Amino acid sequence: MEPAEAVPGGEGHVQPGTAPLIQDTVALDGDGHVIAEARHRAAGFLTRVQAEHGIPVSARAMDLTRLVVSELVTNARKYAPGPVLMDLRVSGDAVQVSVWDSDPVLPVARAADAGRVGQHGLEIVMAVAQGFEVRREPVGKRISVRIALLDDPGGDIAGRNPV
Repeated sequence: MEPAEAVPGGEGHVQPGTAPLIQDTVALDGDGHVIAEARHRAAGFLTRVQAEHGIPVSARAMDLTRLVVSELVTNARKYAPGPVLMDLRVSGDAVQVSVWDSDPVLPVARAADAGRVGQHGLEIVMAVAQGFEVRREPVGKRISVRIALLDDPGGDIAGRNPV
């Protein structure tokens, strides 16, 4: 499936002073292979963003996007019945990954516990994200994560202050 591309102001034109919205949305349904499909889809999207739109994407941003997609889609497939929708879009200097599923229960990050085996996905996602939001939808919920496309020369994630 090719990426959906929308532009502000309606189909076929861009309002003066605005850039086109670069977006890809996919419904993921089926067995465990959808997680690998989602990672592959995200990597392909960012590769097209670079090749077709000339927007630089660091190797770190590519890896973090695949990681976030993997964690969010895994959790959606594990805890929610039915299909999962994944939306990828570039906005400014970040890629936004949104995953919708049918389960209305909002996830909660657990307290850090080095002895706990598994269930660290949400902690990982929140640690690498530039922005994180969980929102109830009329049906289910949507988790949205922003990841900086570039790292600064010092190696820090763009837009984050070192601790």
